[in-house]
Amino acid sequence: MKENRKCLIIGAGPAGYTAGIYASRAGLQPLLIEGMQPGVQLTITSEVENFPGYPEGAGGPVIMDEIRQQAQRVGTEMRAGEVTEVDFSKRPFRCVIDGTDEIMADTVIVATGATARWLGLESEKAYRGFGVSACATCDGAFFKGLDVAVIGGGDTALEEACYLAKMCNKVYLVHRRDKFRASQAMQDKAAKTPNIEFVMNSIPQEILGEKKGFVKRVTGLQLLNKETNELNTIEIRGVFVAIGVTPVTDLFKGQLDLDEQGYIITQGNRPLTNVPGVFAAGDVQDPLYRQAITAAASGCKAAVEAERFLMENE
Repeated sequence: MKENRKCLIIGAGPAGYTAGIYASRAGLQPLLIEGMQPGVQLTITSEVENFPGYPEGAGGPVIMDEIRQQAQRVGTEMRAGEVTEVDFSKRPFRCVIDGTDEIMADTVIVATGATARWLGLESEKAYRGFGVSACATCDGAFFKGLDVAVIGGGDTALEEACYLAKMCNKVYLVHRRDKFRASQAMQDKAAKTPNIEFVMNSIPQEILGEKKGFVKRVTGLQLLNKETNELNTIEIRGVFVAIGVTPVTDLFKGQLDLDEQGYIITQGNRPLTNVPGVFAAGDVQDPLYRQAITAAASGCKAAVEAERFLMENE
């Protein structure tokens, strides 16, 4: 199937859905391809207290669903699936959905976001889904009453630890440095949680486990203490990795300019890429702030720029 569109939005989340809201109100009749896990970073956030309009706070999935509903209400067409191929060499831009459907778009807004970064250990791969996770809100309930470890030192890691502490017996918060990068508010919250233990200056070496037939489970985490150079093992049943994110931009290599970390390069405070008519919004182009509200704002800007571009080039 082949179809033409004024505006194609690749990716959901606060950026994609907000772009949909503004593009719809501008009469661009946008088509939004949601991808495999819409709004991944916000949907794995258990409690959001800093998004305007929610004075009592709200769960990330709740906020995400309400933004999505608003985008649909004003006319954004949502479609499940994944963009598997793009050609930005000329307009209209060619985008292939799930390897079959072809969209020819006058403008494209890239809002593919970022995904969890992993440690890179072979044992991590072996036990992923069997005790190793990057989403406490997704998998935390499986470890109720058990001991677990969270690896990382930023806001996400400390939030994951605080969330898990509500249901787990003990949470080891493992960080490779002697100081956390997280906000002071998050550090204070974690420090006041009695069943969270800080394990500083420690680097994960191996995730330990056992296999019985097709059943696998995590039994421990081996750590290297940077100060003493000693190896220590903590007995746990789950490992939650929270060491940052990687922008989802593999699809755009060779099509758009990317920085050394893989983020799409945009022009100053504007969502313009090196290809006129292609715009980037949200975490896919923001290595600094990475907040839901800034992602939403950039989605707004991308849609406004798309409208201006079409007015000037039609």
